[in-house]
Amino acid sequence: MKSENKFFSGAFGWIKIIIIALILAFGIRYFLISPVTVNGKSMDPTLHDGEHLFINKISDPKRFDIIVFPAPDEENAEYIKRVIGLPGDKVEYKEDQLYINDKKYDEPYLDSEKSALTGGYLTTDDKGDPNFTMADIPYSDGSLTVPDGKLFVLGDNRQVSKDSRYIGFISQDTVLGKVISFGKSLQR
Repeated sequence: MKSENKFFSGAFGWIKIIIIALILAFGIRYFLISPVTVNGKSMDPTLHDGEHLFINKISDPKRFDIIVFPAPDEENAEYIKRVIGLPGDKVEYKEDQLYINDKKYDEPYLDSEKSALTGGYLTTDDKGDPNFTMADIPYSDGSLTVPDGKLFVLGDNRQVSKDSRYIGFISQDTVLGKVISFGKSLQR
């Protein structure tokens, strides 16, 4: 009888540990960190089609972070893009050069793509013009700055990316999370 009680006591202890571990795992998965898979070539060369990543669901995106958000033009799809403009920022490109609030910014994550170009520009608007401002963005009210509560995002593979140049600004409250880097440089 004593050995039976000892067995049930030990088994109950293990069951409690397993239940607590499962609750923690589900909590982390649904509230803190979530897996995503890159679909497409819009973030080449930084991220590749089929690559598996994790996103941090609780941090606010900063400039040049890579984020995941629901595709505003495609049901049940998600986009992975780089944050270029934050609320209040004046973002413009002049001959493939990024300017934010009239300050020139380098984009080293684009160096390999730019060096591979045989002609033309990497970052253009929908008419192929390498010069554009916030006023050129679809769904903008003609303002020269990113609206409150919105983000301006671009894919690193600018020639194929469907990003803010085509779909407009992204609402900050729809961002699902920020891509977590594990030893791979995703930033500037």
